[in-house]
Amino acid sequence: MELCVIEGDGIGREVIPAAVEVLKHVAPDVIIRPMEAGWGYFQKHKTPLPDETIQVARECKAILFGAVSSPAYPVEGYFSPIVRLRRTLQAFANLRPAQHLPVPTSREGVDMLIVRENTEDLYIGHEHTEDEGQTGIAEKVITRDATERVTRLTYELVRRIGRKKVTIVHKANVLSQSDGLFRRVALEIAANYPEIITDELYVDTAAYWMVKDPNRFDVILTPNLYGDILSDMAAAWGGGMGLAPSLSLGENIALAEPVHGSAPDIAGKGIANPTASMLSVAMLLRLYWNRIEAADKIEQAVRKTLSEGDYTVDIYTEGAISTEDFTKRVCSHLS
Repeated sequence: MELCVIEGDGIGREVIPAAVEVLKHVAPDVIIRPMEAGWGYFQKHKTPLPDETIQVARECKAILFGAVSSPAYPVEGYFSPIVRLRRTLQAFANLRPAQHLPVPTSREGVDMLIVRENTEDLYIGHEHTEDEGQTGIAEKVITRDATERVTRLTYELVRRIGRKKVTIVHKANVLSQSDGLFRRVALEIAANYPEIITDELYVDTAAYWMVKDPNRFDVILTPNLYGDILSDMAAAWGGGMGLAPSLSLGENIALAEPVHGSAPDIAGKGIANPTASMLSVAMLLRLYWNRIEAADKIEQAVRKTLSEGDYTVDIYTEGAISTEDFTKRVCSHLS
């Protein structure tokens, strides 16, 4: 097995090596192939995602991606490398779990999985301005094919991992042509899985319940934009963004990545939380490589480290430990 490792920018260059170190303890046979992408690479080479990186990602069929620092203003030639990579590889289903962890910022009982369609919606990037820059217009695209495949993957995954309920989240009462299509197709596919409970919520109602009672959710299935927002909300109940892993799946492709950003304000200080990267590797092992025992070992080692009060500064400032020390303590539980 091979793993294409892209550290990216900022703290990606700190947390991804930590995750790779943990991976080597439980799966030493995995061959690591480091590649480049991101804003820093763009500034030197005028592309944020070189063809060589895409080629190696395709060859490995498994990718661990760190974080990128994208400017909030248009830069000629620049695009989000992670969004482009997901679409290029057709990693169409983004899985974002939110589970209780033994940290003060996590909520007891929370255990949900958010699945978002990962290749279309407003994130296709079809934008333009009119009226001499006074009007901005973006296209929202929802297709039957993309909705069918992400829904099938969701229900097959629910069946495989033993979850019981899927909540389809949309805004079909306002966006009848786009979200309406997503709703209709998702419910059509859901009818083939009668043993799994299916319900639906408008996205604003789902946001309300995410704040009021997150324990009501088991699995959420939703288009790209809503999933991006709801999964970040859910991350708060799991303890914070530094603890939130993700895995994007496609046909014979998997892309693991922590959901936090590049955090340039703390980059290089050695204080970033590598938990999300480590748990993303565990998701890769469990759900793509089917190496359940190795995934269990990583998750248990992370939980034990946290339960002993070994926190990075984002969780608890007093007595906080460094990225390196946190990694060493996780690895000590794997030895």
